[in-house]
Amino acid sequence: MAPDSRAYAATAIVLIVVLFLVRLAVAAATPLSLDEALYWMWSKHLAGGYLDHPPMTPILIRLGTSLFGDTEFGVRFLGVLLSLPATYAVWRSATILFDDDRIGATAGLLFTLTLAIAVGSVLMTPDNPVLVTTTFLLLCLAKLMQTGRSEWWIAVGVAFGLGMLSKYTTVFFAVSILIWLLAVPGLRKWLLTPWPWLSGLIALVLFSPTLVWNAEHGWASVFYQYRRLVVHEWSLRYLGEFFAAEMGLATPPIFVLGTMGLVRLLTAGGTLGARMLISAMVWPLALYFIWHTFHGRVEGNWPEPLYPAFVIAAAVAAHDKTWPPVWQRLASLSEQLAVPVGLVFASAIYVQAIFGIIPLGHVDPTARALGVGWKELAAEIDHVREQMGSPVILTTAYGLTAWLTFYLQSPTPVVQITERMRYVNAPDPDPELFRGTMTYLCQDNCPDLPTVRARFRTAEPVTQVARTRRGVAAAEYTIYRLADPVTEPLDPF
Repeated sequence: MAPDSRAYAATAIVLIVVLFLVRLAVAAATPLSLDEALYWMWSKHLAGGYLDHPPMTPILIRLGTSLFGDTEFGVRFLGVLLSLPATYAVWRSATILFDDDRIGATAGLLFTLTLAIAVGSVLMTPDNPVLVTTTFLLLCLAKLMQTGRSEWWIAVGVAFGLGMLSKYTTVFFAVSILIWLLAVPGLRKWLLTPWPWLSGLIALVLFSPTLVWNAEHGWASVFYQYRRLVVHEWSLRYLGEFFAAEMGLATPPIFVLGTMGLVRLLTAGGTLGARMLISAMVWPLALYFIWHTFHGRVEGNWPEPLYPAFVIAAAVAAHDKTWPPVWQRLASLSEQLAVPVGLVFASAIYVQAIFGIIPLGHVDPTARALGVGWKELAAEIDHVREQMGSPVILTTAYGLTAWLTFYLQSPTPVVQITERMRYVNAPDPDPELFRGTMTYLCQDNCPDLPTVRARFRTAEPVTQVARTRRGVAAAEYTIYRLADPVTEPLDPF
């Protein structure tokens, strides 16, 4: 590495490590999101699968809480920690594919600056481990192309299998790998050897606990995810929202660079193998999500597995000096703005999430997404429950169930009476809990109240409570007294 490249890399490493330490602090200082609280509940009853997702996230949470207890930091620790090796994998992949140390350093730095890492690695959701496994899948494929050694197919199979245990989105990369092999003449020979097929077998073996769990539970996850593919109506209203969300998640300068890089890599900018690998790791999944917007919303975090390859394309664009003048100015400006804009975006989210500097109330996205005020609210709800003489708190929303379970200081069971498949791995609630007075909690206008009234003769409002930030309500809830079930209180599995 040339001296200037070493200095550039050292600067990138310092910034990456500093931002990593900041994320550790943020992980400890912010309350859990509702999904994190749900996955924490799942981590208490590990299994091969769950309704929404494979088991990797609960496993990582279980490991983290075994070290640091049932705290926000314990839930999130491994997610933040794994962002470091993921950044290394992106850095090395870019260096190998484009034979340029500076492109590697830039890719690693840009990866850290995207909100997928700056914010996503703080939240222990399936998007976190799948992003990590995708970076190592990309690195293994880069090493396979660089060395030509068949042993790398074993590593590819392990990375792919762990990706499938993290999130089902990984399955799209099977298409990416096949496109890459077919598009590069020098790689087609692998299809005539047993190595890619052995790699697939390794991935299948690693993923088999989830397949077994689904087979034992009526293929619950398969049908749950299949519903996202069903087209009820065609619409263009989600397309602009999708691009706006991804521009925000990448940050605008990195989004511009990544888009420019992807276009450039279609025809130039590196070897055919490198160009096709980056393109194949982005375009199939990106095109699927664009298609999905025509019939449903694509949540901003869903495309996160695209970002390892996307930031490498961005780094290629930033270091390409052959752009026409207008495009060169755009690339240079985006490169100059990438670090400050990324830091401003991340800092604004961190400060609002921790301190709630701007009292936005109901429209505060950080208060809505995170359990702001839940520690105090849980104590208030538990006090009302004690006065009612109720041994249980019932809900019809998994977010309320998860947040209450995590933040309640008493051992009072919290039971969601609907969507029982979410809790199929946990022991059934004691039937005695439903024989006397019960507490029911619902949010805002209680949309599931008709379901509750159909199951209990008595459903009387008791009081209203709110979770607040800096004295401003972020969400309101109503507490009901339930009694005398007229039918089985809980949905069947």
